[in-house]
Amino acid sequence: MLIDGNAVEIKNLVKKYPGVEALQGVDINFPAGRITGLIGPNGSGKSTILKSIVGLVKPSRGELLVFGQKLDRRLKEKVAFLPEINHLYKNMKIVQIIDFFQSQFSTFERKRALEILDFMNLKPEMRIKSLSKGMAGRVKLVLTMARNVPLIVMDEPLAGIDPQSRARILEGLINEYDAEKQTIILSTHEVLEAERFFDYVVFLEYGTVKLQGNADDLRSEHGMSIQDLVKEVFI
Repeated sequence: MLIDGNAVEIKNLVKKYPGVEALQGVDINFPAGRITGLIGPNGSGKSTILKSIVGLVKPSRGELLVFGQKLDRRLKEKVAFLPEINHLYKNMKIVQIIDFFQSQFSTFERKRALEILDFMNLKPEMRIKSLSKGMAGRVKLVLTMARNVPLIVMDEPLAGIDPQSRARILEGLINEYDAEKQTIILSTHEVLEAERFFDYVVFLEYGTVKLQGNADDLRSEHGMSIQDLVKEVFI
């Protein structure tokens, strides 16, 4: 899988739900081999874009290409998705969920999952129902980052997690990320902690792109951090 160019290309993407147009002709190129932050208030269309990329939402109109191709079953195997919701089975042990993921995805590396789990200070025999929200968030990251795939998509991986756990999760993410082979697209409200990892940033509001570009270029052009730029863009 080539990592040059754009990992995802979105052209004039429209998504209509009953009574609302979640995406209003969005144009975005997500560069390959980079970490892109998708930033915006609730209802801006972030989750709709991410779910469209991984094939969970079908756009009403427009074009979406993943590594230059339309998403199909074969290509979906090359995309890992971390949803905002807690999709973990509460009565299962972490090791049981790891074994389940191994049975579901040929790209899942069990040894890698156990190594990341250890880094996250989690034990395989822990039951999901006994975990705090921050610990459950780490498990979701373990399951996602253990997939040997070129595209990783994450929807609010830090939502509701305490600052100490957020730092640990971000550290784990970057330690496992291979820029020569992988692309990460993630949405987050926790810009203060996450922005130092962003190579590219897309600002969304009301289903439209307000601003996008290389993170360093945006900082230089506007003379402020991405966190401060959020305040300027969404005033």
